[in-house]
Amino acid sequence: MRRRIATLLCLLSIGATHATATTTWMAVTLDGRKVGNMQLERDAGDGDVRTSQTIELRVARGSAPLTIRSATTTTESSDGEPLAFVSRNGSSSQETHIEGHRRDDGRFQVTTRVGGQTSVGLLSWPEGARLGEGQRLAIVREGFAAGHRYTMRNFDPTKQQVATLDVEVVGDEIVELPGGDERLHHLRQSLAGSGEAQRLDLWVDDGGNMRKGLSPSIGHRMELMACDEACANAPDQDVDVLRSAMVMAPRFITPALREQAARYTMIVSGDLASPFAVTDEQQVVSRGDGVYEVTIGAPRAHEKESGPTKEDLAANPWVQSNHPDVVALAGEAAGGADTDMRRMLRLRSFVSGYIQPTALDVGYASALETLRTRQGDCTEHAVLLAALGRSLGIPTRIVTGLVYTDRFAKASHVYVPHTWVQSWIDGRWVSFDSANVRFDTTHIALGVGNGDPWRFFSAMASLGRIRIDRVSPVEGVIYKAPAPVQRVLPREPNTREPPPSNGKH
Repeated sequence: MRRRIATLLCLLSIGATHATATTTWMAVTLDGRKVGNMQLERDAGDGDVRTSQTIELRVARGSAPLTIRSATTTTESSDGEPLAFVSRNGSSSQETHIEGHRRDDGRFQVTTRVGGQTSVGLLSWPEGARLGEGQRLAIVREGFAAGHRYTMRNFDPTKQQVATLDVEVVGDEIVELPGGDERLHHLRQSLAGSGEAQRLDLWVDDGGNMRKGLSPSIGHRMELMACDEACANAPDQDVDVLRSAMVMAPRFITPALREQAARYTMIVSGDLASPFAVTDEQQVVSRGDGVYEVTIGAPRAHEKESGPTKEDLAANPWVQSNHPDVVALAGEAAGGADTDMRRMLRLRSFVSGYIQPTALDVGYASALETLRTRQGDCTEHAVLLAALGRSLGIPTRIVTGLVYTDRFAKASHVYVPHTWVQSWIDGRWVSFDSANVRFDTTHIALGVGNGDPWRFFSAMASLGRIRIDRVSPVEGVIYKAPAPVQRVLPREPNTREPPPSNGKH
């Protein structure tokens, strides 16, 4: 859901109105049920243009309430030249703060704060990339002639990346809004190459200011509509986003089947490229018309998968593998293990006991936050396990996908969103799942990444469009998970105090 917010802010990063200072409120709904609001502000004083967008959603993940906030402020010259940006994103108690300012040499100094830790870097501004005011000016400049198509390059401050958007002018329409009907220009924007997976239908006025937005979101229809402040801040309604992200199993998955190589027949609706990742453990074959055959656990040579990259060993704001506390904990947990396989097995076993029972209201915490709070769900398990592995020099990446469970949130026999890790061991990628204690052939990989949450939520964009039609064993092939090893841990890992921070955060 946070990834959808980031995508929306990127797609609709256009100013409120071109007067000197204005505020526009919008109500946010999922399938017609109000779940939050959005506030757009624009101030063109002192020659520069300052544009702010703040969105807040209140949803549920199972029985756990979750509040998600995302705010972006950009500063540009009157002709749309980027000068500065600030991004704040958080869910529940977690927050990420990113701030960038243009230097005299044209580069941006970017400060990132995650979980109390700060990092500073330099960013060369991507050619042709625009922030909020520049995007609004480009929309007006392109005009609103039906059938016109063009491309925009929007800079996303949260990810510090450029999103290339394909834009189509659909035409003029009378749109019903809470405050009355308005004649607006209908634009259809999509991330280049994503098809319908990340698309936004946008209705703007003559000044290029958004009045309505519509986008699919994890099986829901997310809608934003301009209205007055009272309307935008009206009470929200309960929506369980986790339930809509579940995929029903076509059969009960027996323990014996989980230990065998499995072949899935998957049906993907809509104009989507394959949402399934190809890994050393997962093979994907397209049968056409949105039908895919996914085989998990069958032996294969390492050939189509790329080996580790620098990202798979590097520390980042979410996987702080070089922090002294992480390094110390990894050494303690791995003990005297003498191979990378044994080290990862010990780390996996350690993290399984170290993080306390699932807390669905955490959101997406970093490895260092998780080390100190010892709370979280599968995403926190994955970032901590990845950090521990990387700190020992083992290339480790984070996998996003689905996993089977007999029962979850009052639903039976379902595949639910899940996260685990893969480590590069003996020339191939091997999976480890500390949240579920072990990896089996009910793990369906949708994407891999370095621990950045935006990659995690990007892989979730296809949820709501995947159906499992059939699952069957690959006859005669038993999946052999790595054998467990004896842990080197304190006797009661769940009562262990986190290591001291040594004054560093």
